[in-house]
Amino acid sequence: MTDKKKKKEKIPRQSMPEQDPKVRAKNFDEVPLGYTEEQAVLEAKRCIQCKKPTCIAGCPVDVDIPGFIKLIAEEDFIGAAYKLKETNALPAVCGRVCPQEDQCEKVCILGKKGDPVAIGRLERFAADYERESGNIVIPEVAPPTGKKVAMVGAGPAGLTIAGDLVKLGHDVTVFEALHKAGGVLIYGIPEFRLPKSIVDAEVDYLKKLGVKIVVNAAIGRVKTVDELFEEGFDAVFLGVGAGAPVFMNIPGENFSGVYSANEYLTRSNLMKAYRFPEYDTPIVRGKNVAVIGGGNVAMDSARTALRLGAENSYIIYRRTEVEMPARIEEVHHAQEEGVQFKLLTNPIEYMGDENDWVTEMKCLRMELGEPDESGRRRPVPIKDSEFVMDVDTVVVAIGAMANPLVASTTPGLEMNRWGYIVAKDETGETSRKGIYAGGDIVTGSATVILAMGAGRKAAWAIDEYLRFKEQGTR
Repeated sequence: MTDKKKKKEKIPRQSMPEQDPKVRAKNFDEVPLGYTEEQAVLEAKRCIQCKKPTCIAGCPVDVDIPGFIKLIAEEDFIGAAYKLKETNALPAVCGRVCPQEDQCEKVCILGKKGDPVAIGRLERFAADYERESGNIVIPEVAPPTGKKVAMVGAGPAGLTIAGDLVKLGHDVTVFEALHKAGGVLIYGIPEFRLPKSIVDAEVDYLKKLGVKIVVNAAIGRVKTVDELFEEGFDAVFLGVGAGAPVFMNIPGENFSGVYSANEYLTRSNLMKAYRFPEYDTPIVRGKNVAVIGGGNVAMDSARTALRLGAENSYIIYRRTEVEMPARIEEVHHAQEEGVQFKLLTNPIEYMGDENDWVTEMKCLRMELGEPDESGRRRPVPIKDSEFVMDVDTVVVAIGAMANPLVASTTPGLEMNRWGYIVAKDETGETSRKGIYAGGDIVTGSATVILAMGAGRKAAWAIDEYLRFKEQGTR
């Protein structure tokens, strides 16, 4: 066979270096260590630069994926970061927590016969390179329009829309109820998966663009949405998330030691329990911790429990691993670190001691029946299969409900029967003129990138609204 006929040797997908599981299960340092420059360039060269790239269509914020990857392949790492930030204000975050395997990488052409390009890892690399180099590119913004926009909630949706609108020349202020901007990025996702310094850097970038951020400002309590309009804001975006806890309503849930995942993770993340004893945050450090649920939040909670000193950290899930909504990578990391999976298991009661502290959990074994409305096979109890587990901490991670504070203090704002704000998919428009909404407060608990996508759509709709308003046509 001649050299011309030899097939070009294929570059294998570059694996991400990680901390050793036995080491990382005892610390809160980030688990994946990131690509080296050499690995990033090799991975970028796997991209075949399709004429009709399907990966862009798979990205909720329309990142020019072939464009930034081509720049990495050419070793123009700063250029790649700049290309990312044309449409994504939080690339270092997205590179870490977005479910790329279900979005951009899922539709990568290379994935049809092999491994897709590691788009998320390359996104992380470019964003990290820019930040660590100190060569942060701050793009020019449009001339001031004289229009003021308020974002309620400094989570993924609010931060995204703030970045987009400030670049268009609008005066943007973000109001955050807690003492740190970032929303679920800062209080919900653990340090080992998304370091706080990364979120802080992304927020700092937005501030340098001109976004004003006001913390400790719970809109609906310190002031209402209508008062924001009275103060001169021309439009308001509601991105308050879905942070109200959900419990199973079974006996014993009021025992001490039974937490919602929201409280458990917030105490660890925002109150820095993970830095004990430097921060002596009041959080139980259980020895036998049961986490109820099978999503990313459940994995985060179970892995946090290990790092806080648990001897046994359990995932209690009523279906099998196949039906788990958590990312495959998160399940894999949890298993590597020693989290024990109790599948086809459902708690039915908690028992406690004379001090009203949870000590045991009664469970039922389950089997899978026909699919339900989610498309997953419905769990069915097995008769006479009860058993008891010793636990001293329970974390309920079965979802969250709508935050009711803003909606309940904004007359005329339409909500659905679950308490979520009704908003148009493509624009974020609500029933109130000038009020837009997006993210989990509209869809229910979803991913960071979908919330960001909602923010991007609303940004263009708000910009159009403000310009029509200027012309007196709305």
